[in-house]
Amino acid sequence: MRFWLRNEEMALEEMVQRLNAVCRRTDEIMHRDITPLCAADIQDQLKKRFAYLSGGRGQDGSPVITFPDYPAFSDVPDKEFQNVMTYLTSIPSLQDAGIGFILVIDRRQDKWTSVKASILRIAASFPANLQLVLVLRPTGFFQRTLSDLAFKFNRDDFKMKVPVIMLSSVPELHGYIDKSQLTEDLGGTLDYSHTRWLSHRTAIEGFALMVKQTAQMLQSFGTELAETELPNDVQSTSLVLCAHTEKKDRAKEDMRSALDEGQSILENIREPLAKGGEQSLNQDQLDNQTTVQRLLAQLSETEAAFDEFWAKHQQKLQQCLQLRHFEQDFREVKASLDTLAQKIATFTDVGNSLAHAEHLLKDLTSFEEKSSASVERARALALEGEKLIDSKHYAVDSIRPKCHELQHLCERSAAEVERRRGLLSKSLELHGLLEASMRWCDEGIYLLASQPVDKCQSQDGAEAALQEIEKFLETGAENKIQELNKIYQDYESILTKDLMEHVQKVFQKQEGMEEMFHRRQASLKKLAAKQTRPVQPVAPRPEALTKSPCPSPGSRRGSENSSEGSALRRGPYRRAKSEMSESRQGRSSSTGDEEESLAILRRHVMNELLDTERVYVEELLCVLEGYAAELDNPLMAHLVSPGLQNKKDILFGNMEEIYHFHNRIFLRELEDYAGCPELVGRCFLERMEEFQIYEKYCQNKPRSESLWRQCSDCPFFQECQRKLDHKLSLDSYLLKPVQRITKYQLLLKEMLKYSKSCEGAEDLQEALSSILGILKAVNDSMHLIAITGYDGNLSDLGKLLMQGSFSVWTDHKKGHTKVKDLARFKPMQRHLFLHEKAVLFCKKREENGEGYEKAPSYSYKQSLNMAAVGITENVKGDVRKFEIWYNAREEVYIIQAPSPEIKAAWVSEIRKVLTSQLQACREASQHRALEQSQSLPLPAPPSTSPSKGSTRNIKKLEERKTDPLSLEGYVSPTSLPKPPEKGRGWSKTSQPLEAPEDNDGWSSAEELINSSDAEEEGRVGPRKLVPGKYTVVTGDEKESPDALAVRSGDVVEVVHEGDEGLWYVRNLTSSKESWVPASSLSTLLSTSGSAQCLSSSESSAGSALLSTSSSCSESCGAPLSDLQG
Repeated sequence: MRFWLRNEEMALEEMVQRLNAVCRRTDEIMHRDITPLCAADIQDQLKKRFAYLSGGRGQDGSPVITFPDYPAFSDVPDKEFQNVMTYLTSIPSLQDAGIGFILVIDRRQDKWTSVKASILRIAASFPANLQLVLVLRPTGFFQRTLSDLAFKFNRDDFKMKVPVIMLSSVPELHGYIDKSQLTEDLGGTLDYSHTRWLSHRTAIEGFALMVKQTAQMLQSFGTELAETELPNDVQSTSLVLCAHTEKKDRAKEDMRSALDEGQSILENIREPLAKGGEQSLNQDQLDNQTTVQRLLAQLSETEAAFDEFWAKHQQKLQQCLQLRHFEQDFREVKASLDTLAQKIATFTDVGNSLAHAEHLLKDLTSFEEKSSASVERARALALEGEKLIDSKHYAVDSIRPKCHELQHLCERSAAEVERRRGLLSKSLELHGLLEASMRWCDEGIYLLASQPVDKCQSQDGAEAALQEIEKFLETGAENKIQELNKIYQDYESILTKDLMEHVQKVFQKQEGMEEMFHRRQASLKKLAAKQTRPVQPVAPRPEALTKSPCPSPGSRRGSENSSEGSALRRGPYRRAKSEMSESRQGRSSSTGDEEESLAILRRHVMNELLDTERVYVEELLCVLEGYAAELDNPLMAHLVSPGLQNKKDILFGNMEEIYHFHNRIFLRELEDYAGCPELVGRCFLERMEEFQIYEKYCQNKPRSESLWRQCSDCPFFQECQRKLDHKLSLDSYLLKPVQRITKYQLLLKEMLKYSKSCEGAEDLQEALSSILGILKAVNDSMHLIAITGYDGNLSDLGKLLMQGSFSVWTDHKKGHTKVKDLARFKPMQRHLFLHEKAVLFCKKREENGEGYEKAPSYSYKQSLNMAAVGITENVKGDVRKFEIWYNAREEVYIIQAPSPEIKAAWVSEIRKVLTSQLQACREASQHRALEQSQSLPLPAPPSTSPSKGSTRNIKKLEERKTDPLSLEGYVSPTSLPKPPEKGRGWSKTSQPLEAPEDNDGWSSAEELINSSDAEEEGRVGPRKLVPGKYTVVTGDEKESPDALAVRSGDVVEVVHEGDEGLWYVRNLTSSKESWVPASSLSTLLSTSGSAQCLSSSESSAGSALLSTSSSCSESCGAPLSDLQG
């Protein structure tokens, strides 16, 4: 408090000093410290205009005071003359006045005697420095001659230290002072109005007085405010704050009026400038303008000084009001907590029974719930006090002890409630033990009473009764009181005199009951011992063995083998059963243990899948309710930044759609598979289409992250995070869907790892592949949306199959000479996108930004239609290179992959696309051939039906286009013909001359050389060998050890024709040679631009020949136009 009072005194002292400085500077500006005269004081004297300050200046800046022709000059009293001279010389700045004044005395219409008198009077009483005196002497001839003579003889009488120059005319005056600095009556052009000058001076001095009085008024007002005694209650403090605020507002209104007055004076001074033209302000007007501006600055300083003081004073009053509210609330809360403490003190009973203790515990819980409001209010008040302390409240010394007291009272109240709860819980526990013991005693007594005496006389009856007693005594470990001293020690805090007596009675009852049981035990043992006779051990009957829980053949054999040993065993049947179980356990195989371990691991993975799925759904709901919904909450609108408004769909994407799918569908279906984890793959497969929603979410993620980075500092997000009590910010939760879709494939891999021999293994494998496919599609889509510059629609190009970065060389062999010269020796770096219908070449741009913003962008360069594309799988010099050529090798692109594996994958995928297009062309040709055959008079034989073979071939190709193909039909190694000797078969000269040595290239647009598909698929006899290259389109599941394993689309070259439809071929991909069925090679590829066909005599009836090589290309669509980048 004392510290604050010192601050208040310092604030007042600072304001007083600043306002005193304002008053002092105001006097300095108006020269009151030199000349206390004001224009208002000598206004009548100034109006006589016997002397005036026109504002003109000499050549060196000396102020010019003009004494106009004034006939009554000699009648002006000395006092008035002295006042006017003193006032006029005080107006210019000290710097200008220091140079000295120039006096212009106009006596052209006067006499020499008057001239002499005026000069002598001015010389005697002029209060400032003089630089020059210019006298316009009388214009009459006599007076002019007289003045010349008299001035020469009376020069010494003037006693002036400056030259006095007699001028005969106005033009001579212009030689000393420029015309622009002289008024019109002296032949000058200076605009001067004595009335206006007097009005300005009066207004300026009045404004200066207003500034000074305002500063003095605020000084007094500040002293009054600072000396006001602060009230001790809320109402009085509020009244004082309102009263002081009203006074402050009135003072501010006076300051605003003074500012308006100053601005008005400033505008009047500048009025000549506002009229336009070439008018300008003279030096005196400029000085007046500067004076007003300086006064306005002092007024602003006055206002600033008062505002600073008022801010501190208002803070003091507001803090005083906060303190009074805090003290009032503290008194109310403390009274409430004291009442609670008194009520808690009345909770002394610990209960005399279990029901009574439960009732007391419920009463305590109810009391705690009712008192929680008071405790929470006390804690909130303590927190409010801590905030006042943190805000540097002046009454910290008074607030801090009260906060500590509130915290102490809350902690004491909570501790007392917890202590009472602990006592009641112990009482509840003790009464539970006592009632359990009494209940056990009652049951024991009932058991003793219910045992019939006559049945206990036999051995069986005695043993049965003895077993009942032993069984009952075994339950005593859970129900009876074990040690009385331990009870006294554990429950010492609640043991009253009555409760201790109750415990002792229960323990005595327990001991009495146990004593009765021991006596009954002793009697029954005697009865059982008297009637004991030897018993012949008998081996277990086979029927007993058949009831064994392990009826496996191995167990039964083990039982038979051990029958001899079982005859030597003695004892009850339980012992035999136990030993049999041990024998079976020893003989069990390790397979069952391993399967059980796998089942446990599967359940563990399933539990993790379910637990993480539930957490994921809860997190999505939390984000949607805690952030997305709050964006539409009007109460939170003031926290939402303008850049975030109407951007909810961008920030959250389709998260709501993802939440509804998981919450309503997927989570419930997963829970249905909790009992059979190995079948959970079916759940994924059934909902695989719904998982496509993640692709949309991931595509929007870059926009979402960009918006988050722009608005992450928005108070809205901080407030939502505080309400949700989240440790992580929103961007961590927006990443959850991306993390979740990648988590599924890890869990499926783990489940598949432990389910390889289970029923659902295939479904798990398929589900894993599908999830990986979705991840790939998501990744590919993220690259696709980064393509810029492509004019068409990317969806028209079909499914994106592969994408990756390569080094590319180009060679346009049939192009313009300049294009050939542009064949690149240095490769271009291109990112290729392989679609079903086209391959796109793009240039990868540099990666910038963070997170998803770091994803690269791609500039589109060109595209090739797959219908006109061919490939060469091997290029000399590098196993990583392959060729893509276009329009019969008019354009050739040499592609270098990062690794041979990536090259193989791309070549395989391109081969599949070309094979698919080739098959589509063949199907179209078959359809045309079928229509032509149906138009003939004789129908084609069933064995040559084009649709049957073609349909079967297409189906087998689609089902197995990714599986290895073997020879059609099983051929044993011994039945295969020997490979042809070196030099036999076809020589290289039989190949087309234009084919390169390593030409592995083929294209779906090249022509078939054999007859129609109907003849190929339907003929009975062996195929006629035609030299050239073939592609494999079908095969068989069976495979011999020496067979050549090929894939659909592999290109082979026929070396030699064997028997029984077998051809000896060389695989151009792996360079291996082997025998294959001719039926496996249904397509012959030619490296020449045209193709030949078999004669019609070699075709079956109704067959149609294929057209030239352009037919396939035409049926598959025209090539895409190349867009060069």
